[in-house]
Amino acid sequence: MENSNTNFKSSKDSMKLFYERTKCKALCHKYNSISPEMIGIRLELLRNILSKTKSVFLFEQPFMCDYGYNIEIGENFYSNHNLIILDADKVVFGDNVLVGPNCAIYTSTHPFNADLREKGVLYTKPVLVGNNVWICGNVTILPGVKIGDNSVIGAGSVVSKDVPANVIAAGTPCKVLKYLD
Repeated sequence: MENSNTNFKSSKDSMKLFYERTKCKALCHKYNSISPEMIGIRLELLRNILSKTKSVFLFEQPFMCDYGYNIEIGENFYSNHNLIILDADKVVFGDNVLVGPNCAIYTSTHPFNADLREKGVLYTKPVLVGNNVWICGNVTILPGVKIGDNSVIGAGSVVSKDVPANVIAAGTPCKVLKYLD
């Protein structure tokens, strides 16, 4: 896997990451347990979970992530219900991004070689989403993917490769279907 971050974690590093994930998951649990009308408390919790936010954003409940501090969102970000972000590496969203329900974004993967997996080898690659992107429902975005500005990812897609700007892309695997004017 080219240009990937490889993590060989010592037991000390592993424990630190375990505690960081546990802290983040506790905050996500608290966020998901708060009544929807308590928007101020919900937004404050999200600001405590995420690395960088702008002033206008909303994640419908439930929302889960691993660390939170690797996630950055731009202005006017909206996620529908059940977004899962496994953020062992950076996940950056531009401005005016819409994410449909039941979406998953992954930044880590494991080697195909069983001996390496047994040793705890983990590869991570960031996911970058441009401005004005609409990710429809039930989309999975795999490690290392970049989605260009103004693009639409069709429902049910598995995005395993970069998507250029100004396109409609869909499918498993996700492919460009149409260029937008």
